[in-house]
Amino acid sequence: MSFVIAQESPLGADLRLLMDRHTADMHADTPPESIHMMDASELAIPEVAFFVLREAGVPQAMGAFKRIDAGHAEIKSMHVLAEARGKGLSRAMLEHLLMQAKAAGYRRLSLETGVQPTFVAARALYLKAGFEECPPFEGYTLDPNSVFMTKRLD
Repeated sequence: MSFVIAQESPLGADLRLLMDRHTADMHADTPPESIHMMDASELAIPEVAFFVLREAGVPQAMGAFKRIDAGHAEIKSMHVLAEARGKGLSRAMLEHLLMQAKAAGYRRLSLETGVQPTFVAARALYLKAGFEECPPFEGYTLDPNSVFMTKRLD
């Protein structure tokens, strides 16, 4: 398997399928008030580092982290196309985000994910990578549809 992960603009013309699929998945079984995703325009800000995984030049996955403060960032918008799943791309993207966040000086990386069946694999991936459940952070509140997780990077 040969792929490249690089920082890109979330507004790239060939990222529409990734963005559309991510949006559809987030809305599939999560109540609207519990959806915390950022769309492409919201990701296109200086506080967000956005990455795309490409195989043979074709976007297969995306992931981002957003600055909360000098030592803390939040994973946002991680998604792998359904037809590309099962090849370790989610793990590769997560490892890349962890490495990039640490290189950027963050000491902690947190995330919010859902409790619905759509998110079972994601939660397992995060747990296996060393994330632990935590209280809500940075503007989130307790929500029965959300799980909050964090990992120290130092």
